[in-house]
Amino acid sequence: MVFADRVDAGRRLATRLADLRGTDTVVLGLPRGGVPVAAEVAIALDLPLDVIVVRKLGVPWQPELAMGAIGEGDVTIVSDEIGRSVRVSDRAFREVQRRERDELRRRVLRFRGHDHRLDLTGRTALVIDDGVATGSTARAACRVARAQGATAVILAVPVAPLGWAPEPGEVDRFVCLEAPDRFGAVGRFYADFSPTTDDEVNACLQRTAASANQPPGDAG
Repeated sequence: MVFADRVDAGRRLATRLADLRGTDTVVLGLPRGGVPVAAEVAIALDLPLDVIVVRKLGVPWQPELAMGAIGEGDVTIVSDEIGRSVRVSDRAFREVQRRERDELRRRVLRFRGHDHRLDLTGRTALVIDDGVATGSTARAACRVARAQGATAVILAVPVAPLGWAPEPGEVDRFVCLEAPDRFGAVGRFYADFSPTTDDEVNACLQRTAASANQPPGDAG
């Protein structure tokens, strides 16, 4: 095992991202498991934390194959190559998009309530997950962050398969602490990889907000 749990992973990841302290960076955790990792980074570097909620648009008869992704603010990213290769009709695409848009709204309400997302315009977006297996969700989140106005996008994860990296142009920087050649699954590299609940996600967001509101010198 490499990491004790997601808190340990976040604290260790923060040491590799220390140069972001004092910059105009927003930490974006991928719900659910990425948020506890992101919370530790945000607290260690004194940066604001938000969730980045994305939904993969899976091919109707092969849901694991992404033909695009959606994010908040009506952001839609389409893979024309996948769409052409599997010949998804416009009607079928719109139905998948509608269904996933409804689910995205439910998740945003669950994790953020009626508050607005943090504005990324002109800022650096630091996208964090608890690990990468195929990377489709993390890559979609980075592309959504860019579409939401981030001028720089950083993807940071504790663990990913050896040789995995985002596509050229998707991110400005990729940080990964461990890249084993025999991967299998993200959970193999955590002693405790218990599922993260919605309540835990909300607790992380509240704890980070409270830390950010502390007067100088009161943290600890």
